[in-house]
Amino acid sequence: MTALIRYQTALLLRSQRWLAPFLLYAAFVAVGIRAGDPVLDSLGYAVAGLVPVTAWVVRICLVQELSAARAVTAAAAGRARAHLATVLTGTLAALLTGVVTVLGVTAVTGRHGLTPLAAGTAGLTAATVCVLMGTAIGVLTTRPLIRARGWSLAALLLGSLLALVTAGSPARTALTALTTAARTTPATAPYSWPALLLALVLAAAAVILAVRVTGRRS
Repeated sequence: MTALIRYQTALLLRSQRWLAPFLLYAAFVAVGIRAGDPVLDSLGYAVAGLVPVTAWVVRICLVQELSAARAVTAAAAGRARAHLATVLTGTLAALLTGVVTVLGVTAVTGRHGLTPLAAGTAGLTAATVCVLMGTAIGVLTTRPLIRARGWSLAALLLGSLLALVTAGSPARTALTALTTAARTTPATAPYSWPALLLALVLAAAAVILAVRVTGRRS
């Protein structure tokens, strides 16, 4: 699996398709966050963008390989295994971005009595929730479940929006916890463990579904 992830990572870096989502995300964070802003509000804003970014990057990973190369990889490692490695590549890239963002936001914003560890842990928990939800959306809105590019992009955008605004969504729950805690006195860092568990279950279910469909079409 490690070799497959390394191969997919190399493909992603060489393709330069990662530039668009990550540069847009960097601009989103830079425009919306200023030094001295409340840390929990800032973290909520920053990690919200990880939902569409993760979905986008996972989709890029799933469609970047040429058909001939994909057939060779599937023959060597198994179609389902290769598909799983591709998804993990996109997820890990987004998660790394989330970790760097949370650490940066925690360092430059006003913590108002919160320790860096407490604020950072709360941000990393919410970031992981958003990355997992983005992974689920990216997996469900591209091949082998949706092959048409137009429908795939439309489903990705709609899924990302619903993940952020639908009541009961793990992403919305985690973000609401951050913004609500920012308005309490004294501020208390929220750790959205139930939302994290639910997001993990949803992401795992989405990946298992996609992997099984891929295996059946091999």
